[in-house]
Amino acid sequence: MTVNTLAIIGTGIMGMGIAQIAAQAGIQVLLFDAKAGAAEQGRQSLQATLEKLTAKGKFNDEQLQSTLANLTVIENIAKIAEVDVVIEAIVENLEIKQQLFKQLESIVPAETILATNTSSLAVTAIASDCEHPERVAGFHFFNPVPLMKIVEVIPGISTKQSVVETLTTLAKRMGHLGVVAKDTPGFIVNHGGRAYGTEALKILGEGVASFEDIDLILREGAGFRMGPFELLDLTGIDVSHPVMESVYNQYYSEPRYRPHPLTRQMLIGKKLGRKVGEGFYKYKGGQKVVADTSKQLPFKTDSDISNLSVWIGADLVEDKKQLVDYLNANGINIDDNDKPNPDSLILLAIYGDDTTNAAIRYQVNPKQAVAIDMLTDLSKHRTLMPSIVTQDNFIAQAYALFGRSNKFDKSSDEGSNVAIDATLITESTGFVAQRVIAMVINLGCDIAMQGIATPKDIDNAVKLGLGYPYGPISWGDELGAQRILLILERIHGLTGDPRYRPSPWLQRRATLGVSLFTQQNNYSS
Repeated sequence: MTVNTLAIIGTGIMGMGIAQIAAQAGIQVLLFDAKAGAAEQGRQSLQATLEKLTAKGKFNDEQLQSTLANLTVIENIAKIAEVDVVIEAIVENLEIKQQLFKQLESIVPAETILATNTSSLAVTAIASDCEHPERVAGFHFFNPVPLMKIVEVIPGISTKQSVVETLTTLAKRMGHLGVVAKDTPGFIVNHGGRAYGTEALKILGEGVASFEDIDLILREGAGFRMGPFELLDLTGIDVSHPVMESVYNQYYSEPRYRPHPLTRQMLIGKKLGRKVGEGFYKYKGGQKVVADTSKQLPFKTDSDISNLSVWIGADLVEDKKQLVDYLNANGINIDDNDKPNPDSLILLAIYGDDTTNAAIRYQVNPKQAVAIDMLTDLSKHRTLMPSIVTQDNFIAQAYALFGRSNKFDKSSDEGSNVAIDATLITESTGFVAQRVIAMVINLGCDIAMQGIATPKDIDNAVKLGLGYPYGPISWGDELGAQRILLILERIHGLTGDPRYRPSPWLQRRATLGVSLFTQQNNYSS
């Protein structure tokens, strides 16, 4: 079907965002809202926004006028009778949506497609009372719609393939990528996003690092656009926590999606985030209040390392080479004895392990040991992890070598001295970034294994929908599936927590040394 006309039911932020991109694509859009005057108010608000964009040169006057001409406010829902597609963008309540869809069926002909912008409800459930469930599908956009160039197309259990194809084509016409997802809890994006916040909360709950440091590590070192606690504050705990609980419960208490009691407490205590002025951070005038997060460290941060000797233990050969090159470039002596000297700093580049267990594996003295995370970009940020018995003088040496007081880094293009921040964390089974990134990749692999979407669509949906630096599948290939598998196997083995069990999708491809995008023919279909 070629879509020339559509109706938007519900003219809030999401509904008007969808209306905007449809109208810009030359589609005639009817705007209806059950609340009197809301549709006209939505149109006027959109017009004001578009006029501002035109004044800034983002639109020309002709584009502005043609877009506005394609928007028509209607006060009587019966006037949608002749449209090709109806998109519902009302409150996330199953009973109310079911009632609306039954009403829509009494107005439009059988060939009209009925689409829901639901983010959390089952499309099959919404269509369950419909006379023609085969023409009902999910069409899930993300806020702000004009900027988030992704939309999930979700067939219910009875949806015709032609409906899926029409909506996917419509998404492209409106300038968005349509990705097809199974009708499962969270679809692709809200499902794939479960790992980021839940693992960060677990790390915080274990006392590994402060929420500020976790945000810093994942933003600066791992490349996420926002730290998980900044994101939770932006979204709102009243939105995020119920979604965490919903996905967890809909998957019958699957440990990978386990929420954390902390956000439940914050919800009860009404510390909801930016919208109320306080969540994890405090806000004034909608802006984060920058608190003094400097710590009084139990050692001198300007230790003399001119006579420092470093012994390196590394799980991967390439990591040892990188550290050796760094130390050589900065004139640091390398202790290359089989066993480290008693006064040498023991530097351990490890994966999925804590410093204590790694020291035992390498048969070295844990009192001299500091571990460093080599998964993240060391030119941006470094994470250091002493053991619970590491002596302060060795921690001070590691911090001086890699941290804030470092005067030896010649990594800039000009060769000038560069001071790179380092974060000291409490001993953890796996570093902050290792745990979070491995869980993100593992969950993406599990979504692929469940056949919820193709690996390519999962990658695109998560990257575009969540703003991650990579999609989970390509990130696994970038970092190396074997390395991610090692992290998960060690954490799972040391903690016994089933949330860390590696997905068979990851396990098989890492074992065979093939891309995580590798698919197998489905012989059961």
